[in-house]
Amino acid sequence: MLIETLDTARDLGRLKEILGVMVRHGFGDTVRRLGLTDKLERAGQALNWTHAADLARLEPPVQVRLALEELGPAFVKFGQILAGRADLFGPEWIAEFEKLHSHVPAVPLDSLRPQLREDLGAEPEEVFAWFDTAPLAAASIAQVHRARLHDGREVVVKIRRPGIADTIQADLRLLQRLAALAETELPALKPYRPQQLVHEFARSLRRELDLAGECRQAERIAANMAALPYIVIPRVDWDHTRERINVQDFIDGTPGGALAALTPEAGFDRTLLAQRGARAVLQMIVQDGVFHADPHPGNVFYLPGNGIAFIDFGMVGRLSQRRRDELLQLLLGLVEQRPQAVADVLLDWTDNGQGVNIGQLETEIEAFVDQYHGVPLAQLSLGQMLADVTAILREHQLGLPSDLALLIKAFISLEGMGRNLDPDFHMASEALPLLKEVVRKRYEPRVLAGRAWTTLRRALTTVEQLPDDLGRLLRNARRGRLQVSIDLAHLKRVGDQIDRSANRLAMALVIAALIIGSSIVMTVKGGPTLFGLPAFGFLGFTGAVVCGLWLVRAIWRSSHHRDDE
Repeated sequence: MLIETLDTARDLGRLKEILGVMVRHGFGDTVRRLGLTDKLERAGQALNWTHAADLARLEPPVQVRLALEELGPAFVKFGQILAGRADLFGPEWIAEFEKLHSHVPAVPLDSLRPQLREDLGAEPEEVFAWFDTAPLAAASIAQVHRARLHDGREVVVKIRRPGIADTIQADLRLLQRLAALAETELPALKPYRPQQLVHEFARSLRRELDLAGECRQAERIAANMAALPYIVIPRVDWDHTRERINVQDFIDGTPGGALAALTPEAGFDRTLLAQRGARAVLQMIVQDGVFHADPHPGNVFYLPGNGIAFIDFGMVGRLSQRRRDELLQLLLGLVEQRPQAVADVLLDWTDNGQGVNIGQLETEIEAFVDQYHGVPLAQLSLGQMLADVTAILREHQLGLPSDLALLIKAFISLEGMGRNLDPDFHMASEALPLLKEVVRKRYEPRVLAGRAWTTLRRALTTVEQLPDDLGRLLRNARRGRLQVSIDLAHLKRVGDQIDRSANRLAMALVIAALIIGSSIVMTVKGGPTLFGLPAFGFLGFTGAVVCGLWLVRAIWRSSHHRDDE
């Protein structure tokens, strides 16, 4: 029912484009199994199947990556989100997803001026003391220009591309419907949770479209980092920041990828930089619960005096207090080689698995952690250990919650950056003191008393509301209004099958009626004739033949589809 529920004619055209790209990149069979080929044909559209085999010789991860790049910004962003789901995809898939980049040319300033005038209230040359018309950088959602405020501050102006929000919203609508259809019609994709992935992606992308929201996140992290003077977060100029534009301090430093410039002669201590970067991100994750979810070299600058600046807070992860407590237990279990603690946390995180051999999973996790028993702390690779744990979960078709998948991606990226700065950098050595400090603070008498009081207050509230809840339940039962909701899997699919069967039965009855009626008409003398036969009888038989052929074709295609499954 995908095509019948499309919002606009544009969505139908975009769907044809998406399916055409899938066909060209070797996924024609998937399109057929989804039943979208016939639906497009009935809607007056057709797919071009020529040369579809040219790209089909490539490996599936490469095909998917090329298809996402061809489909544009929203799909490229989707692939970048998937790059962080090592719990769902193998290393060969993650490697391809990490190659995804938005190769988008910059928008000419003249095309941006109407939007800039609306957001700034005047031309950018009037609002700023100086505004560089040439973009500093361009990406799929926004592009950046340098400028100078009238007070002399050097800033960067991030401008959202005109019309990009409408384009992305249309693509998100299609992705959500395609994910629902894929989860129903392609059982092999169910372990990948297509609908959950698209929902996670849509939420992340909508946040990234709000450039003012990005600045609020940056200020929140800056407040949390106030105790670390060597960490710099660009200041926001709120006078000129809106949903489609933000203005932040320009960071004049050494880009994270320019490692060759980080020499002692230039005043840099690479070992100290690695330690400070790890300390900052670990504090974001373990203590604050709000962290930069994409700390790759392009979002990091190194400053004189061995300072570190983080930019681009479009992708920020959040961890609840409960998640942080579980994370502490997991990381301490990995660092201190306590397999049972690791197994307990992971089983809690993946308790939604059905048909999983929990005993076997627990045994594998314990064996994995136990293999590091006696290994010196300095030789542990915490990022690799987390990646190996997610590989075990993936083998059992268990996925992590999205916030944790984002966290593990940040950990792996962080450790990789630390090793690039200092080959002797060890995340475990940096993490252990902070983890123990956080645990010690959580069990201070004042903190314990606060948690005990919160728990007692919640318990008293529940007890106080219990009589009202029981009374409401009994009243509804007496009035016959007690409702029990049961969610039956695939019930809609069964209903659709019954509906198709009823339609075929009705068609069969119409065919039988046409044959009987036409036979009677053939015996009546007189009236108009065709080819020497009574006209109405001849037309009736012709209609019965056409309908019969349609019915046979529909039954054959239905049985062929079941055989493919």
